[in-house]
Amino acid sequence: MDLGIAGRTALVTGADSGIGWHTAKELLGEGARVVLTDLEEEPLREAAQQLDAAPGRCMWYPADITSTESLEALRHFVETSFGDIDILVQSAGITGAQGRFHEISDQGWVDTLTTDLLGPVRVLRQFLPALRRGGWGRVVLLASEDAVQPYDDELPYCTAKAGILALAKGLSRSYAREGLLVNAVSPAFIHTPMTDAMMERRAAQLEVTRDEAVESFLDEERPFMELKRRGTPEEVAAVIAFLCSDRASFVNGSNYRVDSGSVATI
Repeated sequence: MDLGIAGRTALVTGADSGIGWHTAKELLGEGARVVLTDLEEEPLREAAQQLDAAPGRCMWYPADITSTESLEALRHFVETSFGDIDILVQSAGITGAQGRFHEISDQGWVDTLTTDLLGPVRVLRQFLPALRRGGWGRVVLLASEDAVQPYDDELPYCTAKAGILALAKGLSRSYAREGLLVNAVSPAFIHTPMTDAMMERRAAQLEVTRDEAVESFLDEERPFMELKRRGTPEEVAAVIAFLCSDRASFVNGSNYRVDSGSVATI
């Protein structure tokens, strides 16, 4: 399927691995130019090299989404390299503070919300003027099943992701008539470095293998994931790429769940 984005310029945050990296790969495959960003320089460099894109079509620049100054430097790099962006995929985030509510400190809440909610706000603040100038634009914000089905052992993350859904919906009302469409994607238990780390901790606690930890997690914590496996980053990236495309020209303010049925309501 031709997504109609050849020649468009995309910025993907959280792009050194997982969903962000696979999204960049999808967009490059559709002929877009892509700038990858993430926190650490060396993993980001390696991620860009692994994409093996044609010269000049894929660039990278490290940035911290919690820092306005860092994002200003990223914006300057993107403008100097490619000009205005047409597509923004905000994938960067952390699991954040975990535990029961009474176990999480103020700092745990602040750290999680600073990255997972204020981080996307800061990214959008930097790149919204460019997205509005073109008369055609796409923003996809990564939320989570946790936004609408919160779990009691990671409430700061759940709260941040609920905020992302509200942010996406609000932005979709503000700029659609200018040609800028905003949507969210909510994955559940995708095979990424983040969930690998979760399963390593679970395996250590239960004194089992990681595969056994995954199996028990699905049975005990995610019983409505009917496919009984972790999703793949490619499966999420395919949905994101669609929302970034001309094919999604009438999709605005939506939340696409890529969750194997994990959310137990309509």
